[in-house]
Amino acid sequence: MTKIRTRYAPSPTGRMHVGNLRSALYEFLIAKHDGGSFMLRIEDTDQERYVEGAVDIIYRTMEKTGMIHDEGPDKDGGVGPYVQSERMKTGIYMKYAKELVEKGEAYYCFCDKERLASLKTEVVEGKEITVYDKHCLSLSKEEVEANLAAGKPFVIRQNNPTEGTTTFHDELYGDITVDNSELDDMILIKSDGYPTYNFANVVDDHTMNITHVVRGNEYLSSSPKYVRLYDAFGWDVPVYVHLPLITDENHKKLSKRSGHSSFEDLLDQGFLAEAVVNYIALLGWSPEDNREIFSLDELIKEFDYHRISKSPAVFDMVKLKWMNGEYLKAMNDEKFYEMALPYLKEAITKPLDLKKIAAMVKTRIEVFPDIKELVDFFEELPEYDTAMYTHKKMKTDEASSLEVLEEILPLLKEQEDYSNDALYQMLLGFVEKKGCKNGYVMWPIRTAVSGKQMTPAGATEIMEIIGKEETIKRVEKGIELLKNAVK
Repeated sequence: MTKIRTRYAPSPTGRMHVGNLRSALYEFLIAKHDGGSFMLRIEDTDQERYVEGAVDIIYRTMEKTGMIHDEGPDKDGGVGPYVQSERMKTGIYMKYAKELVEKGEAYYCFCDKERLASLKTEVVEGKEITVYDKHCLSLSKEEVEANLAAGKPFVIRQNNPTEGTTTFHDELYGDITVDNSELDDMILIKSDGYPTYNFANVVDDHTMNITHVVRGNEYLSSSPKYVRLYDAFGWDVPVYVHLPLITDENHKKLSKRSGHSSFEDLLDQGFLAEAVVNYIALLGWSPEDNREIFSLDELIKEFDYHRISKSPAVFDMVKLKWMNGEYLKAMNDEKFYEMALPYLKEAITKPLDLKKIAAMVKTRIEVFPDIKELVDFFEELPEYDTAMYTHKKMKTDEASSLEVLEEILPLLKEQEDYSNDALYQMLLGFVEKKGCKNGYVMWPIRTAVSGKQMTPAGATEIMEIIGKEETIKRVEKGIELLKNAVK
């Protein structure tokens, strides 16, 4: 069997969209599952869309996701250069375009903007495109040579048939046949001498020995033109895997405005790279069982591209947050503290035990930015409504809570040991003496020391962190508020 060779070939146009990341991930997994090679190729022929620093983003993303390429611009595997603008300098694209011209499979086009503007247009997949009328195909060899000698601007176009059909095979969609009348004579070499994305793609994939091509199903309509190029050259067509669309929760195409359309957007929002990779792997692919949590090595072992769905995949932020939370729970405590520290420091400036607070929130957050709202009460008691003291299950109300706080205040003042265990034992003794349930006492105390409905820890753990002086101050504040409320 031929060794599997896949490539991720991004254009350096900004942050990496999750759709592109999924294509890269599937290319990586297909290669690694069968012991093949994964290549990085930079497709920078569209100079107008080039963004400074975007190549660095590509490398950074590959590193953070663990998709380490076997060859690329920084790792020569013998089929370079791996950057299209550098490949262009070798003359490779013009060489192959001229070969097609010699075969009658392509031709020079000298039409100016005015003439092209006069041609009829068609709407294809929501976009208005100009349909070229093969005008320059009828030029004689002498006319073409005279135009070239005169330095007349030109493009080179693919010469597609207008009759019959073209059939190509996709691993997910099967055999797809299109009428050749639908195939426009796409440009292969632009007037600036640069190859178009479509042409460079075919030439590079063949000359770099790529066996499997994974891309979004928006390229299905272009595939017949690719296949005709392969056939024109007499080259083997790679295995095509066209992926389903990724939509938002409203089943609309994921856009940059959604705020989570790129990998770096998600990192900025506090998601872990490993969780994002895990989640994106499941956007269109499913394992044989219902398992959802996979390390990258486990994905490599389990991945079978035949199990990719044709149906659109919904990017569900709720599901991603849940998955990220699972990764946080499983994280080493030291690593979690290190990553949580900037968020803790943003919320808490007092000299409190941030390590203990980190341990409290570890199993209660889904993304790191959740920390601030969970722990800000440690810094300062918020304004709160005394209605929070009422809890049906605990059988507490404002009056009973006032009574509990007034009775417990002297004990808190007497207590010297403010460790969690000592405080808990003291409060248990109070509960037994009072002859009530734990919650009847713990609820009002926790409310008083936190001012929050939900906290990452119980009353005594909070009191241990904030200390004796602050605990007494907050309980006294609770008494004052409750007195005003039950008047």
